[in-house]
Amino acid sequence: LQYGIVLDAGSSHTAMFIYKWPADKENDTGVVSEHSMCDVEGPGISSYSSNPPAAGTSLEHCLNQALRDVPKEKHTGTPLYLGATAGMRLLNIADPQVSDAVLRAVAATLKMYPFDFRGAKILSGEEEGVFGWVTANYLLENFIKRGWLGEWIQPQKKTLGAMDFGGASTQITFETTDMIENPRNEVGLKLYGQAYKVYTHSFLCYGRDQVLKRLLSKLLQAESYQETVSHPCWPMGYNKSLLLSSIYDSPCTEKERPSLALNTTVTLVGSGNGNLCALHISKLFDFNNCSFSRCSFDGVFQPEVSGNFIAFSAFFYTVDFIQTVMGRPVHLPSDLKNAADTICATSWSELLQKAPKLEKRLPDYCAVSTFVYLLTTKGYSFNNHSFPNIAFQKKVGETSIGWALGYMLNLTNMIPAEKPSSHKSILYNNWVILILLFVVTTLISLVTAICLLRHSKSSII
Repeated sequence: LQYGIVLDAGSSHTAMFIYKWPADKENDTGVVSEHSMCDVEGPGISSYSSNPPAAGTSLEHCLNQALRDVPKEKHTGTPLYLGATAGMRLLNIADPQVSDAVLRAVAATLKMYPFDFRGAKILSGEEEGVFGWVTANYLLENFIKRGWLGEWIQPQKKTLGAMDFGGASTQITFETTDMIENPRNEVGLKLYGQAYKVYTHSFLCYGRDQVLKRLLSKLLQAESYQETVSHPCWPMGYNKSLLLSSIYDSPCTEKERPSLALNTTVTLVGSGNGNLCALHISKLFDFNNCSFSRCSFDGVFQPEVSGNFIAFSAFFYTVDFIQTVMGRPVHLPSDLKNAADTICATSWSELLQKAPKLEKRLPDYCAVSTFVYLLTTKGYSFNNHSFPNIAFQKKVGETSIGWALGYMLNLTNMIPAEKPSSHKSILYNNWVILILLFVVTTLISLVTAICLLRHSKSSII
């Protein structure tokens, strides 16, 4: 086996994925699988802006696990990558020098390990979207797969669209035959000899954590920064005091920063009003301005959604909460809206009773469910016909869906542009030939035995 390691440095946390694949079939599809993973303790690396070396130190526990999970003789030949996403994109906007210092600190730690370190970089939103799309379709064998005889088969299946919802950004990526009016949203890919025209867009500041900050800012603004403010998306019976600095510490909210001192404390009191919550969240989007023939929101061109989609990350966790904790099915947009309304109307004590282990994120499920409903329906224009084509999933088999696997496949050239030769794996084909010989030999033996039996019977007669 060969191994590869990718550190997914997201805005709220970092996850390490170790992949494995049989060395003799490096360019096969469906062969690369997740060997193990590790969640880094603590926040995302962008949170260490005031102490960059600590960003590197935070990774050591998971890197030590990698030393154990990858066989020692494979360490030096195992590629190691770190990709940072929207949290670091935001830090890079706010202070490029600090973001560089964080990346240098992280790289210094990664170089201390015996793996083949190949760089730490900040991914663009478009890269994040496209690599997530590649991961999902690779795992589902939509590009190419092996036939029973070891031959390559292009399954003639349509690719799936991919929807990612992280802490600081959200991405939508799908193949389309429509004209893509904004060239910035078009990506041409050639995989296994097949050309794909893909639409992708990443919305910075529309990830879960940044949406919640922007919502808080809008609520405070609406009530002129009073000491106590009603929060319609928080459940009745829940309240919390916050420093203004915790809301206005992001490029996503800095334009709305009030003239008040940032060490001012405000208290937000949950009122559990679903309609009012939806009204405030809808103000986070601009649905009116569009210079193209059609837009999703904020003036961004988007062709009509078509085909099946897979929605992962916080999309999955939100819908999973609705289905498992709230016991509500999600098949149509109305199901999602009704579930969001139910969560909003549920008191804090009831929610705690239903899911005590989720206490930290529990107050925000009303807001996040409402946001997912508005994003998918009013934003991306999924309707009663297209919404049921979205599968909310975390994994395919045992492998997590996200940009990390697609990123590694790209950087290690494990998906060739050209179609591979029809019989690449000699080892695989030898087994097939042996099985066929066994079947043929068995059939000949059976036919011979039947003939001899008939002959002996006719001789007796």
